Amino acid sequence: MNNKFDALKDDDSGDHDQNEENSTQKDGEKEKTDRDKSQSGGKRKAVVPGPAEHPLQYNYTFWYSRRTPGRPTSSQSYEQNIKQIGTFASVEQFWKFYSHMVRPGDLTGHSDFHLFKEGIKPMWEDDANKNGGKWIIRLRKGLASRCWENLILAMLGEQFMVGEEICGAVVSVRFQEDIISIWNKTASDQATTARIRDTLRRVLNLPPNTIMEYKTHTDSINTAPQGTMSSKPCLLAKLVKVAGSHASLLLFGSVHQQI
Repeated sequence: MNNKFDALKDDDSGDHDQNEENSTQKDGEKEKTDRDKSQSGGKRKAVVPGPAEHPLQYNYTFWYSRRTPGRPTSSQSYEQNIKQIGTFASVEQFWKFYSHMVRPGDLTGHSDFHLFKEGIKPMWEDDANKNGGKWIIRLRKGLASRCWENLILAMLGEQFMVGEEICGAVVSVRFQEDIISIWNKTASDQATTARIRDTLRRVLNLPPNTIMEYKTHTDSINTAPQGTMSSKPCLLAKLVKVAGSHASLLLFGSVHQQI
């Protein structure tokens, strides 16, 4: 799926005819124009909220990956296997993507959806991730779709209240179970990881005896094949506009299910 929500490029193509008698001066101006365009190209292509849309605090990117079970992959081949779906900057842009995406419960094989802040790749080796870790929750089949939705809504709505620590979230569909995880930047910050854990329990309404594992990315790299990545009621939620220009979560009600 291509990113359909890139900001529209401006209409100034910069194409100018050059007069032969002023070719030297014109060439110099053209080179400068090209340099300026190259430097500003990222800004022109930046994803921004549309008119009257509700901005998120950070831009986020959806990714998808799929691999053959039991086949170790190098870090390079894993990176090549990750497909970027698209980036969004507002509540409305998120729903345009999400409403057209297959739900995790309908995926087959070893498939993963990743939702990370723009500029952070869903890889342990990424600069934003390399000193961090992730909270992991294993789910019985049938719960991944709802829990994934509630997790990413909480993340987009800044419910974890840990500043810039959150990097992203992953849902991993496997044959006998599904796994959701949330990644943060600093594994050594115990106060932050504890707050993320407690918020995750609340957002997913997990029972006290739910097993939650925290694993550093360093441990993942050392113990897993190279380059691989590997609850009770879930709250219904939706994003709404709040004071300022950000989005938050309005949690209302629950649906009782068993992990």
